[in-house]
Amino acid sequence: MKVIKTIPQMRDWSRQQNSNGFSIGFVPTMGYLHEGHLSLIREAKKHAQKIVVSIYVNPTQFAPGEDLDAYPRDFKRDEQLCAAEGVDAVFYPSNEEMYLPQHKTFVITEELATKLCGQSRPTHFRGVTTIVAKLFNIVQPQVAVFGQKDAQQAIIIRRMVEDLNFPVQIITAPIVREADGLAMSSRNKYLSIRERQEAVFINRSLELARKSFSSGIRDLEAIRAQMEALLQKNTSARIDYIEFTDAETLGRPMPQEAPVLLAVAAYFGKTRLIDNTILE
Repeated sequence: MKVIKTIPQMRDWSRQQNSNGFSIGFVPTMGYLHEGHLSLIREAKKHAQKIVVSIYVNPTQFAPGEDLDAYPRDFKRDEQLCAAEGVDAVFYPSNEEMYLPQHKTFVITEELATKLCGQSRPTHFRGVTTIVAKLFNIVQPQVAVFGQKDAQQAIIIRRMVEDLNFPVQIITAPIVREADGLAMSSRNKYLSIRERQEAVFINRSLELARKSFSSGIRDLEAIRAQMEALLQKNTSARIDYIEFTDAETLGRPMPQEAPVLLAVAAYFGKTRLIDNTILE
């Protein structure tokens, strides 16, 4: 496995693979890898012959006061996990490599970036789409894999790819959960023992919603109220949002006609966790 730290070297590697007839599958990450990330690598291997994983904590998707400096990092461990999964190259650039001092250009998906997480993190998706666009230009993959846990991100990236004509197939892989149902996240490391115990109720509230929806209930406000009551009774969490949207467009949900994305964000102490499910 090759560890690549500069843009010219990454481009040269990708050109060589393509000239040899190999397709490239790409998994962009911020590192501190867990089983969820590894599932994305395995999914990429189903669709491409050479696999690139980027490990880069992107500063432009963090607002002032967020956890950029505290975000967990362990490159040696990440490198070992990638090697064990048969990754062909890890792209591990520095901030100086990725952003010039006079950087002024950003990619924005209007409207989509203002919904859900964009309400409380208004600059977040500007940073996400910008770095992913840059990485696509550098790595030149034919396939890129994102996780369903970050459902809004996956929808926004797919929109960006279609709007800007990137020749990249976007694949969304299922959420990977801990044994008790908590969605895997690098930020789970921040949770205290009590917060970790309470965090499982995010998924339990989603399970309650799925059960209500499958029983024929289509009153989304009533389902939201059930979820809020469950979380308030069993946790000290501060709910950021419980929202229902169209599962493909983030538009107004039409539960009688199309799948509904049910997304949740909540703070456990200072740690903000997200999760979601599809109601259909």
